[in-house]
Amino acid sequence: MRIALLLFCLISSVTVTLGQTYSIIDSRAIKLHEQGDELVKNRLYDEAIEKYKASIQREASFLESYIKWGRVLLTRGNPIEALEVVSKGEARATKASDRIKGDFSWLKLYLFLSIGEFEKAIQEFDNANNLLDSSFKQTPDYFQIKSKIEFISNQLKKRLFIEKERLPDPINAFNLQYFPVLTADSKKLLFTKRDGIEQHLTEDIFVSFYDEELGWSKPSGISDKINTHYNEGTCTISADGNILIYTSCDAPDSFGSCDLYVAYKVNGQWQRSQNMGKNVNSRSWDSQPSLSADGRILFFSSNRRGGYGGNDIWYSLRLPDGSWSEAKNLGPVINTPKDEVSPFIYFNNEILFFASNGHEGFGGMDIFVSRVVNGEFSTPENLGYPINDHQDQFSLFITAQRDFAYYTESYFKGGKVERSLLYRFKFPDDIALGEKLVVSQGKVLNSKTGLPIDAKLSLVSLSNDSTLYEFRSDGKTGEFMMIYPDRSFSGLYVEKKGYLPKIYNVERDNLKDQENLEISLTPIAAGEAFVFENIFFDFDKDELRQESMSSLLRLLEFLKENPQVNILITGHTDNVGTATYNQILSQRRAESVRQFLLSKGIPEARLLSEGKGDQEPIRPNDTAENRALNRRITISIL
Repeated sequence: MRIALLLFCLISSVTVTLGQTYSIIDSRAIKLHEQGDELVKNRLYDEAIEKYKASIQREASFLESYIKWGRVLLTRGNPIEALEVVSKGEARATKASDRIKGDFSWLKLYLFLSIGEFEKAIQEFDNANNLLDSSFKQTPDYFQIKSKIEFISNQLKKRLFIEKERLPDPINAFNLQYFPVLTADSKKLLFTKRDGIEQHLTEDIFVSFYDEELGWSKPSGISDKINTHYNEGTCTISADGNILIYTSCDAPDSFGSCDLYVAYKVNGQWQRSQNMGKNVNSRSWDSQPSLSADGRILFFSSNRRGGYGGNDIWYSLRLPDGSWSEAKNLGPVINTPKDEVSPFIYFNNEILFFASNGHEGFGGMDIFVSRVVNGEFSTPENLGYPINDHQDQFSLFITAQRDFAYYTESYFKGGKVERSLLYRFKFPDDIALGEKLVVSQGKVLNSKTGLPIDAKLSLVSLSNDSTLYEFRSDGKTGEFMMIYPDRSFSGLYVEKKGYLPKIYNVERDNLKDQENLEISLTPIAAGEAFVFENIFFDFDKDELRQESMSSLLRLLEFLKENPQVNILITGHTDNVGTATYNQILSQRRAESVRQFLLSKGIPEARLLSEGKGDQEPIRPNDTAENRALNRRITISIL
């Protein structure tokens, strides 16, 4: 639990409960005690402790000095020693007034909270509640701790069962390693590495690769183009591993103390990183980034002006030209007058985890979850015990497979971090993570040469033409990885300037969980054609349904980008009905597409339409599935 809060509450309780009377009459002991009080006001805690000790040596039954001594020890971060002192004093308070006994219980309540002994804290609250003065029970301090005890009591009744495990060698080979993140396939682990806390020992980003037989590889620096003699750390990576955003502090081109930088992998190699600019960074501290799986939304923590408290969570959107929008505060549902840090947006882009000491918690920084409901983040929920406890929790990362959560555990000596190690635990099923995630992997290749292509892959909701996710294939290998929720009625659009688009219906074309999907893009040339997928008509009708808009708009954009291209729009049907009727229906449907393009300003001379009816099936018309494939629109280059 935060010492500053404890000290405030404890001093407040003294003012209300102790007044100016004492349990003894020895004037010299009282003088020593009051000298200790003056030293506390001046934050001379060691000297104050000596005064309280001296007053107790003078008068062993000076109960108020035990209490003050214990409070100072707690303020100094020594709750175990404080508990020993308070227990000695309480043992002498058997005949003391309810006021004194209440003060002992109230202090022990805080001590038990600070060391995570929650059951004992609840018991001490009940004890104190029977002893404390009624006027104190009307104070904000009392209501605050009462609320916390009620919260903890409820949380303990629904505690989670987890078993943490330290990541095996060679992962935890350094003094300090923290803020772990993984790619969507959980086979690449990135973390911040530092050899010690001394000023000259800087942070770097290290990476390790997982092999089913060999385990984790020896960690190494991610790239000389990213790690420098400045501090680079606290990073995030897109699901496909091609976009890296990280924190660098005190670099020459920084806007503030720490800024966010972005690096792109092109043809298998990391390019030199760039400061994300004034739209994202500020003159203050900007750090702890979390990038959405498709690389379109960036969340991060900042203490810049315009927030709601100390550190707030902000976000920025990647624009079509690759730049980033001006950062916006995530708002008061998430952010509080205190601190919100360490955001992690889950792979479905709809569940945000973050650490906060401003929402109701166990003490210090707890991890919370907020879910998108009707386009807005909902009221955060505490992840519960024992994921959260009396210490600070942050840097949680949950895999796309939902099997493990990775985090950092720190060990302290003399109030300073001595070691930080990477751990994981099986993520509880009790905490919902939304729909099952689907992974599709493969390559995008040139259909003529077989060479890899750097293409854009967009997953689109056909019901409202909203782009759910965007990914890119690697220009060196053609490889891509897409991860997205298992939802129905979506289309995949694969596009590259100078090539005909490739359009899929995710459900009908069975793209889900494909591991070796090969997508061929054909260079634009006369005589080439493609199936214009995701064009929908009602039965026996030629009016375009609203769900066709995603494909129609992309064809429109294709024609605008290629003003020299003229096209032939051809309608096809299955063999249900007469050949004459089918030819007329197919012509009407092709003409509907042509009329849409004309209405959007495409010149009439660039557009022709025709109907082929059931003359050119691409499958035998022997099953419902095959007939559905034969009912199509094709686009040919003239």
